Amino acid sequence: MSVAPFVQAMLDPVLTKPWHQMSTWLKNEDSSTFETTHGRYFWDYAAHDPIFNRLFNESMASDARLVSDLLIDKCKGVFHGLESLVDVAGGTGTMAKVVAKSFPQMECIVFDLPHVVDGLQGSHNLSYVGGDMFQEIPQAHAILLKWILHDWNDEECVNILKKCKESLMKKGKDGKVIIIDMVLDNENINKSVETQLFFDMLMMVILTGKERNEKEWVKLILSVGFNDYKITPILGLRSMIEIYP
Repeated sequence: MSVAPFVQAMLDPVLTKPWHQMSTWLKNEDSSTFETTHGRYFWDYAAHDPIFNRLFNESMASDARLVSDLLIDKCKGVFHGLESLVDVAGGTGTMAKVVAKSFPQMECIVFDLPHVVDGLQGSHNLSYVGGDMFQEIPQAHAILLKWILHDWNDEECVNILKKCKESLMKKGKDGKVIIIDMVLDNENINKSVETQLFFDMLMMVILTGKERNEKEWVKLILSVGFNDYKITPILGLRSMIEIYP
C-alpha cells in the first residue's frame, strides 16, 4: 500500500521543470507549461519516453491500489448486478484486476492507449484493449473513469462523456458511468482543500484540465444529456460520482 512510486513520478524532473516555465507559458499559445518545456503534449511525451512512461504508469498503479481496496470495501454495492465494465484509461489494469477478482462473474476490460496496454496479459474475466477514448469506447454496462476527467478541459470532458454515453446506449438503458475524481468544496474549509487546490494547479501545469466543484460537475453531466447523478465521498480528496443516462 505504498504510494512511493507516485511521489517519485511527481518529483521527476520531467514533471517539475514545467513549474519553472509559468511566465513563459503565459506569453505564448501553448496548451500547458509542459508543452512549453518539452515541446510535446504530456501523453505524446510519455508515448516516446519508455522510462518516463513506465514511471508514470507505476505511479498511477500505486494510487489505484490504495483507492481500489477502499472502493471495494466501502462501495461494493456500486458494482452489484453489472455484467460488464470498462476501465477507461485504466493503465496497466491495477484497478480493474481488483474489480475482476471481487466480481468473477463480471467481464472487465482495461481500455487505454496502445503503447500502455501493449503486451499485458489478462485473465478469464479481464482483457486489455488498445484504442482512443475520443474515438470509441468498448461497449459495457458500466464505464469507470478513475482520475481521468480532471486531466481534460470542459470541451474535452464533454467529448469523453459523449463516447461513454454512446457505449452505454448500445448495451441498453440501465448502465452508468462511475467517476472517481475530486469534488472541490467551496463552502466548507477542511484539511484537504490546500491539496485539492494544488492538484488544480498541477492539472494546469501538466495538462489542460482542472479540478471541479459540484456545480461544475453537474454542468458537464447535464450538458451531455445524462439525467441523474449521485456523489459519494470515498477517500479524503476524492469522491465517487455515479451518472445515469
